[in-house]
Amino acid sequence: MEKLLEILSDIRPDIDFANEEGLIDNGLLGSLDIMSIVAELTDEFDIVISPADIIPSNFNSAKALWAMVERLK
Repeated sequence: MEKLLEILSDIRPDIDFANEEGLIDNGLLGSLDIMSIVAELTDEFDIVISPADIIPSNFNSAKALWAMVERLK
């Protein structure tokens, strides 16, 4: 989870990923941010994130992202 927060902070240092629960719902992440996150997570954790995984519920919080990473490992 620590590495995930580091990756997210590198992409968008202006967002408090540790506490934010509505990254998508509140419009904090745009499509380019999401594509950057997908690319970084794919490289860092050696996982494949399919288009079916790119849904708001998987990207609304760092916890949701981490759950997706764990599931895809």
